[in-house]
Amino acid sequence: MDTISYRTEFPNAQQVEHEWVVIDATDQVLGRLCAKVAKLLRGKYKPSYSPNVECGDNVIIINADKVRLTGKKMTDRIYLNYTGYPGGQRELTPEVLMNKSYNKHIKPGIHPLFVRVMKGMLPKNRIGRRLIENMHVYNGPNHPHEAQNPKVIDINKLK
Repeated sequence: MDTISYRTEFPNAQQVEHEWVVIDATDQVLGRLCAKVAKLLRGKYKPSYSPNVECGDNVIIINADKVRLTGKKMTDRIYLNYTGYPGGQRELTPEVLMNKSYNKHIKPGIHPLFVRVMKGMLPKNRIGRRLIENMHVYNGPNHPHEAQNPKVIDINKLK
């Protein structure tokens, strides 16, 4: 029996091919959309997935301002963060984070609400911090990544 032919191949960072995909977030539920985007960023839809290698795709999300939350979560859900100083606990709602995305001082491609939700769905380590940089979110239908020839995918077809 030849055991070399049964050897499992693990990809390394040089062998992985990163694709660019565009996702339209119009009328999508935020949490369900981000769960599928997290799988795309990790590379779990690829047969060569390895948990210790960054093998996911670069994801461009357009029409992020048309995403929806079910129920009254847009105004009633509270995200907490702490500055580290006494009395420094801050409360934010998804509505406030959505309004911050229109701020001209925030770097294009960064959407505070999507970053907050995605950080909870990615690993809390070095790879997770690198993967969040592969997500680019824009409020309108336009994006500046046409040179990468991204392919448009329907997020509803993914499991």
